[in-house]
Amino acid sequence: MTKIPPLAAVRAFEAAARLENFSRAAEELGMTQAAVSYQVRQLEDRLGRPLFVREKGRVRLSETGQRLLPAISSAFAAMGDAFASLGSDETDVLTINAVTSFGGGWLASRIGAFQLAFPDLAVRLSMSNALVDFNASSVDVAIRMGPGGWPGLRADFLFRGHVSPICAPSFRDANHIEQPADLLRVERLAPNDPWWAGWLAAAGVDTSPPPQRRGIELDSQLQEASAVQSGFGIAMMTPLIWRAEIDAGRLVQPFDTFYHTGSATWLVHREGRAGVRKIERFREWLHAEMDRDRDRSPAAIWEPLG
Repeated sequence: MTKIPPLAAVRAFEAAARLENFSRAAEELGMTQAAVSYQVRQLEDRLGRPLFVREKGRVRLSETGQRLLPAISSAFAAMGDAFASLGSDETDVLTINAVTSFGGGWLASRIGAFQLAFPDLAVRLSMSNALVDFNASSVDVAIRMGPGGWPGLRADFLFRGHVSPICAPSFRDANHIEQPADLLRVERLAPNDPWWAGWLAAAGVDTSPPPQRRGIELDSQLQEASAVQSGFGIAMMTPLIWRAEIDAGRLVQPFDTFYHTGSATWLVHREGRAGVRKIERFREWLHAEMDRDRDRSPAAIWEPLG
């Protein structure tokens, strides 16, 4: 069996490569920058080839370093999972990261029910549209949008991406919105977004060529929901996420037509953490909550991507 290089040198390389900065790697590892550089040099001497290209005060991975980093990062993640599974990870904090719209609109209003069902588990919820690096964070599970099939991750399909125009009832009534074509003359958030063109086509509205309009573009449906609830405009949003607001009458979906975005929402975590109690309990609870919405949403959104 090939002898494995000293773990300290491998660890220094992984941190420096992941962060692309020797100083930040030193801070993370509690070492000096000189010590990190020494460990990396030792590893390079052992391999007989450079792992970094050093140029004008900065470093970047060499071709060899790029080939080596994914396997090394996965190995450290697997070791972390192995130690965590011995017991302490079973009862600690469940850290969830969710895309902003789903986390702030659907999950935040229901996560208290999960806490009540499992009072021994503390829950930490953060929201971001950036992809989570499980190897470089304490996140246990993430709610992610995309096509699925991410290497090294277990991905549970939740629902297909789907949108429909949503607004405040006062906006609908004041603008006499009665048929899809009426939306061409009212204030629409992100009016030039392709989702609008796709939905209008699905609703049978002729928009060729599509009219270009000035309008407000916001970063997430969470911000759009705030804007439309205040009576400003109508937005292309996901009714499943805003079911509570629709049921309460704070928002309305004027038409039943949906546009399918071609993406989906998934629950993801590292493959090596399958079976960890806090992750499995959240996974089971999340699917049960999804099932509660199944009968009130179009059947097509529950069909996994092909």
